[in-house]
Amino acid sequence: MSDSNTSPRNFTELKLSPALLSSLSEAGFQHMTEVQALSLPVILAGEDVLVQAETGSGKTAAFALGILAKLNIGIFAPQALVLCPTRELAEQVAEAIRTLAKSMANVKVLTLCGGVPARNQIASLEHGAHVLVGTPGRILDHANLQRIQFDQIATLVLDEADRMLEMGFQDEINALIAATPASRQSLLFSATYPNKIEQLTARVSKNARSIQVASTQAATRITQRFYDLADTAAAQAVNQLLLDQQPGNCMVFCNTKAETQAIADKLHGKGHSVLALHGDLEQKDRDQTMVQFTNGSARVLVATDVAARGLDIAELDLVISVHMAHDTDTHTHRIGRTGRAGAEGLAVTLIGPQDDYRLRLLEDTFAEPIKLQPLPHPAAGRIPLQAELVTLQLSGGKKDKLRPGDIVGALTRDNKLTMADIGKIKVQSQWAFVAVKKSSAKHALTLINNDKIKGKRFRARAL
Repeated sequence: MSDSNTSPRNFTELKLSPALLSSLSEAGFQHMTEVQALSLPVILAGEDVLVQAETGSGKTAAFALGILAKLNIGIFAPQALVLCPTRELAEQVAEAIRTLAKSMANVKVLTLCGGVPARNQIASLEHGAHVLVGTPGRILDHANLQRIQFDQIATLVLDEADRMLEMGFQDEINALIAATPASRQSLLFSATYPNKIEQLTARVSKNARSIQVASTQAATRITQRFYDLADTAAAQAVNQLLLDQQPGNCMVFCNTKAETQAIADKLHGKGHSVLALHGDLEQKDRDQTMVQFTNGSARVLVATDVAARGLDIAELDLVISVHMAHDTDTHTHRIGRTGRAGAEGLAVTLIGPQDDYRLRLLEDTFAEPIKLQPLPHPAAGRIPLQAELVTLQLSGGKKDKLRPGDIVGALTRDNKLTMADIGKIKVQSQWAFVAVKKSSAKHALTLINNDKIKGKRFRARAL
């Protein structure tokens, strides 16, 4: 483990190019997080590392800077391979790398994930890329069909390696490790450290430096409460908590896909602005769900742990676990989604009779015994959580050279909508999404559907 007292704290102390320092400044990075301070000097020195750090600790920027620092733009071939457990995480990682590469010339980052047609990926691979980010299964499929050459790979990253193993990607990961040059640098990041991670590390690298990052200070600002379900149905208990707490947004974790959908349906019936996220949804529906939740068009997201892994949600007021997670590491991961960046957060766990054993295991990590509280009864007049925004989906994206500024211009062209009426904008390869106030949605749709943007017509619809 590295000594945090002697680690650098400012990016300017590292051997980074002026272009990377410029991108960091433009992206708002000021001081390094603990994981960056401990791992970046080692990564930039070219050493292999195994980093154990919680989600939200800043690990993506750490390995992204390591990749970009050694990238040779003149070689238009894959030089870095980043493996992720889910498409959602892969998209976020790719976007983070693009952001940090903004001041560098012509860095191409390509995302390769399952759940979407391969034909567009095949076309992109034919045009070449410097960095490949994706899920192990889809990348191996392309490799087996000779669409990817790994001979120039200088950096291999396994992000959230523990979840990839949990999801059954062991064989695919082994095949990709074998396909990449032995001279590569290997970077493994994992929130937990089960025995399989130790075995995987030994397979990837014989001398990886182990860096363990303590939980961030933000985690200590999380208040945990445990409520006794008693005879209350889980969906009703969640409804009572939402009415009582009135959070700006909330994630509800369930242990099964069936329960996830059932609770989301019942909360919707109670009038809450709620969406479900689980493995039975098609990829496009998962993408739309996450866009709507992260831009504030839905205030409650009910999800399974696997589906929610790697989601980048910066501010979350409340986390509710319906029953104990399968293990204490997953419980810690759930509650760590609130109280980020120094903010205070509340994590609630609903306890039924079947949770007693796992509750006692968790209690062993506490300084004092866990006391179950009765469910709160919301005050009279409390209303369901409703979103003020709605998401519009446009039939164009990066492939059409569409930019957020173009969408803002289209929505404000007649001066009836202002920036106050427009929320977050996300432009993907094929689609673009913009959040607008519900009161302005009809007019926004008219503006987009009845006029051109950059000389081209796009169709828009409300999700």
